[in-house]
Amino acid sequence: MPTDLTVYNSLTREKETFTPLHEGYVGLYVCGPTVYNPVHLGNCRTFVSFDIVYRYLMAKGYRVRYVRNITDVGHLTDDGEDRMSKGARLEQLEPMEVAQKFANQFHDVMRTLNALPPSIEPRATGHIIEQIELVQEIIRNGFAYEVNGSVYFDVEAYNAANDDRYGELSGRRIDELLAESRELRAQDEKRNPSDFAIWMKAHEGHILRWNSPWGEGFPGWHLECSAMSTKYLGEEFDIHGGGNDLKFPHHENEIAQNVGACRHAGARYWIHTNMLLMNGKKMSKSDGNTITPEQLFSGDSEHVSEGYDPMVVRFFMLQSHYRSTMDLSDEALQAAKKGYTRLLDAWSSLQEMEAKGGGQNDTVGKELEEGLAAAYAEMDDDFNTPRALARVFELVSRINALQGGQLSLGEVSPARLTAFREGLGTLLFDVLGLKNEAASAGAEQEALSHAMQIILDLRQQARADKDWALSDKLRDALTEAGIVVKDGKEGATWSIGG
Repeated sequence: MPTDLTVYNSLTREKETFTPLHEGYVGLYVCGPTVYNPVHLGNCRTFVSFDIVYRYLMAKGYRVRYVRNITDVGHLTDDGEDRMSKGARLEQLEPMEVAQKFANQFHDVMRTLNALPPSIEPRATGHIIEQIELVQEIIRNGFAYEVNGSVYFDVEAYNAANDDRYGELSGRRIDELLAESRELRAQDEKRNPSDFAIWMKAHEGHILRWNSPWGEGFPGWHLECSAMSTKYLGEEFDIHGGGNDLKFPHHENEIAQNVGACRHAGARYWIHTNMLLMNGKKMSKSDGNTITPEQLFSGDSEHVSEGYDPMVVRFFMLQSHYRSTMDLSDEALQAAKKGYTRLLDAWSSLQEMEAKGGGQNDTVGKELEEGLAAAYAEMDDDFNTPRALARVFELVSRINALQGGQLSLGEVSPARLTAFREGLGTLLFDVLGLKNEAASAGAEQEALSHAMQIILDLRQQARADKDWALSDKLRDALTEAGIVVKDGKEGATWSIGG
């Protein structure tokens, strides 16, 4: 198993050699969406980034269990309202209808961006028992207390027992922390301003509520990820990911809960993505500086000059390192479109090439091999997709030079060309998750042609058997589907739309 992958660990603020807890296996947990409204394009950037992490770990030979949760309870707005309840009120639906509606929309967008589904996608409402048990364990260990049906994590008690470690992920010290603003009605119940709710009493009119040892209530937002990561990946696992905005308080509180319950911090490596800007500014609905994924694909927005293919959008996202901010603009998307087209054109040319070298005459073949190895080395450096793509475009220039005759295919051996083709294809399509649309269209056309030949053969047999009813039925069904069948001396032919 290779050990040369390095990752930037937000916990230590250093790049570290990645060594999994169990050789050959990786446990990966990523904080998923709160499904009370449509998925934000910035969230898509985060999930595409972790799709790359997932894909590259698998390409390196690891067996990966990728867990990404769905938050459908407990994530409160600043005025203390559960986001799911707010979504239900605005949509005039039941909370679980809202959750299903926007979970479906989220999945549709991620499929469109060619992101692989996680191994497990648990929901917070499906793990209430585990969350209650986690609260009980934290109380037993002396790090939480109950007041009037709510349970609060005792940050000062935790710090006293754990060398003041609260704040180690975010860099925020205890004397800098203010009360968490997500449960304003219970500020006076806390022993200390920095304590946070891990179970909240359901006040009158609160829709989402469950029985618990402390009365009817619902879990805190931070609790679900501690409970579900532990359930599916163990008390210790390899990687926890999410957006940079989750470092505090969400991930900081996760670590505290995990240590408070089982003495382990959960993940050994913490990975955080940076934010997505648009036209140099933070995306904001209030000033109109925003665009949805669907608008980006359709072009139905004043911020873009046309609709962009989802693979162009994905390619654009790969051009920034996941820890860097990304600035979305129409000009940047136009440049990405040109770059992606150039890349696919070179890939198409590569498929048609026949190597003519052999023996000692393999100079260009060795250069292609070394260039591809350099691209993979960039991926080993904290999943550095922009630098890997820069290496790939150096190879694109060589492919184009081979196509144009500036470099000789007589200096490439068949074995090296085959290996290069396979390795580049793995990087582009399996690791970076791009799609060769032309090849996909060709495969679909071939499948359609094969299916149509079967139908025409069946119709020809029906005509030979004088089964005119079946023959006409097949023809009419195809006509309804927009496929026209024409009978001629050489047999039947078909076309779409005539």
